[in-house]
Amino acid sequence: MKVLLIEDDATVRAGSAQALDLAGIEVQAFHTAEQALPLITPGFDGVVVSDVRLPGMSGLDFMAAVKAIDPQLPVVLVTGHGDITMAVGAMRDGAYDFIAKPYSSEQLTDVVQRAMETRRLVLEVAALRHRIEHGEGIEATLLGDSAPMRELRRLILDLADEPADVLIYGETGTGKEMVARCLHQFSRRHQRNFVALNCGAIPETIFESEVFGHESGSFTGAGKRQIGKIEHADGGSLFLDEIESLPMALQVKMLRVLQERYVERLGSNSPVPVDVRVIAAAKVDLKEWSDQQKFRSDLYYRLNLIVLNLPPLRERREDIPLLFEHFLLGAAARYKRSAPPVPGPLMQALMAHDWPGNVRELRNIAERFVLGLSSGADGLLSARSMAPLPLADQVGCFERAVIEQELRRASGSVTEVSSALGVPKQTLYYKMQKYALTPDDYK
Repeated sequence: MKVLLIEDDATVRAGSAQALDLAGIEVQAFHTAEQALPLITPGFDGVVVSDVRLPGMSGLDFMAAVKAIDPQLPVVLVTGHGDITMAVGAMRDGAYDFIAKPYSSEQLTDVVQRAMETRRLVLEVAALRHRIEHGEGIEATLLGDSAPMRELRRLILDLADEPADVLIYGETGTGKEMVARCLHQFSRRHQRNFVALNCGAIPETIFESEVFGHESGSFTGAGKRQIGKIEHADGGSLFLDEIESLPMALQVKMLRVLQERYVERLGSNSPVPVDVRVIAAAKVDLKEWSDQQKFRSDLYYRLNLIVLNLPPLRERREDIPLLFEHFLLGAAARYKRSAPPVPGPLMQALMAHDWPGNVRELRNIAERFVLGLSSGADGLLSARSMAPLPLADQVGCFERAVIEQELRRASGSVTEVSSALGVPKQTLYYKMQKYALTPDDYK
């Protein structure tokens, strides 16, 4: 990121450029606005510092031209004492800030660094929105650049056409049904039905009728034949969510369906063959439950062929900005509102939170933010009485995310990341080892 500095006074121009350079900020200095204007493009990676009084195009006219190209590009105006009233008015017209002459090096670098941070966030959001809006394939469905998510997407694509049943483990809110839908969507079965069944949501008294179906007259109130959920999934996929909540008596009947691949409707003795790919999900360890006789071991071993483990959000914090932006855009479209900008303190709070409700909790906060139901990070995060991580953990989470972001931007070049972050390579390698970051993963 760089600064375009426009100042006609050679002494002031040289001194300002030196102050920025000493602060580690790349700067290009110009005598006139006309010289700098060709460098301004939509999405320009930097900010502008311009004197108001210039030969030829004035600083105000230059700002107007810059805003016409990129309305969100920060422009800092430099004024004399007699121009302060005018500069305040220029801020109403879109100037980021103004500095009155004479100013110190600290004043200049402080304003520029704040402007650059604002610009960085704007460009990050724009990049995230572009990825979300133009994403294709499984990357557009299962969002995230973290190593666990890349591995999960690879496994799903590798396993999608396998006939074997799949068992998905994950905490509440990690997206188990989304993964199940991807296994169906990217398989040859995608043109047939995906049937989702929450095993804990159907009362036991009507479970068999709903799942296996029934014939007319098989019980009081059965006026006509009903096709069950399993039969409806024929040729497609059957998703059994919260399989651990299935009562023991029904586990026996479900096991028979999985083994024999046929169902018998209530009131019928004729088996109906079904070709279904069964995907089960649990938030508890079924092996441990079977050892405790809380879940049938034969059903567990029937399901335990292919196992996918979904990482909790706290183990892939670097995905939070992309996910939050995705949920913001979705909520804004759903409620017909504009997506609000994400302030830096809010993103820092989101990155530091422990996320007991995982992705579902993040979506909830994004929707509340769009609806204006909370103001700022504290209001949003207090909605669920969230306990913050210890300071050292918060710093570590943020540091890991920053390093990973720079590795991604630099395509794994440690030299570029070291330069961008201003840390020695030896220190960077130590931190990468500490956070299990490998440059080859970002090439």
